Amino acid sequence: MQFVENFDISSYNSFGLQVNARYFAKISSVDELANLSIDRTLPLLILGGGSNILFTGNFNGYVLRNEITGIEKTGEDEDHIFLRVGAGENWHEFVEYCISHGYAGVENLALIPGFTGASPMQNIGAYGVEIKDVFHRLEAIHLADKKIVSFTAADCEFGYRESVFKHRYKGQFAITHVEFRLNKKPVYNTRYGAIEQELEKMQVKELSIRSIADAVISIRRSKLPDPAVIGNAGSFFKNPEIPADKYEILKAEFPGIVGYPVHNNQVKLAAGWLIEQAGWKGFRNGNAGVHDKQALVLVNYGGASGEEILSLSTQIIDSIRNRYHVELEREVNII
Repeated sequence: MQFVENFDISSYNSFGLQVNARYFAKISSVDELANLSIDRTLPLLILGGGSNILFTGNFNGYVLRNEITGIEKTGEDEDHIFLRVGAGENWHEFVEYCISHGYAGVENLALIPGFTGASPMQNIGAYGVEIKDVFHRLEAIHLADKKIVSFTAADCEFGYRESVFKHRYKGQFAITHVEFRLNKKPVYNTRYGAIEQELEKMQVKELSIRSIADAVISIRRSKLPDPAVIGNAGSFFKNPEIPADKYEILKAEFPGIVGYPVHNNQVKLAAGWLIEQAGWKGFRNGNAGVHDKQALVLVNYGGASGEEILSLSTQIIDSIRNRYHVELEREVNII
């Protein structure tokens, strides 16, 4: 492994931001990580697909792009197949692998950008399914002492777009492999979002994991811009959760507000609805803007800086707070 100095990482972040890493290298094995020798006074960033990150300037440290690949079957029981997947595997390609082999559980997560290693960090989710639903365990190297540590689902402390790696262990571990527990017999989840309507439009007569994935892919392509065409990181904000009584108050003032009951007498609000109703959908300031088909998505039309996109997100957060007395939280990692 050899580091390249002052390396342009614009093609390694889905916003397409023109930023440099002081030192950049690709890693393709656990041994390369275990033998890593760097100046520990400088920051270190493990980069996957670069699809959930916003650089606000050049990175004055080491950027390691995780390209550890491979998919292997590690076991099975009457109901499940267990797959150990390299952290550098493309997530959507892994979903397609599962579908082609008849392994169910991740079909609702089709077309999510990024690499497999980032999926438990973020507890990625879409259309009623989250990583925690199919997660078995993961392996990670502690970057300071180079020890390999195994994490169970309980160890990961999964929450809504949350895990222990985003806070307590942020920057301390590099995930090398993720092991998933897939179902031999599918349990179809079609109630969330517009999946049922899309399946009807597709004239699907008999449900399958392939048809559900195709419906999800069609929906996502109709709403979300392709990062190869317009720089973006997908959903920029989390859907906020508020107490049920506060939701009733908001509903009285804003009858169209979209919310879903969740745990502990909380209601999850649709952040996209809040942002759109506040007038931000399609907004553009220079080369930074809000997508005209999905208000959750902030975009770089070409030449925007990370600071400009961050500033736009702050304006939106302030606007939602003032209008609804609801606090939006960024889903994207700010670097």
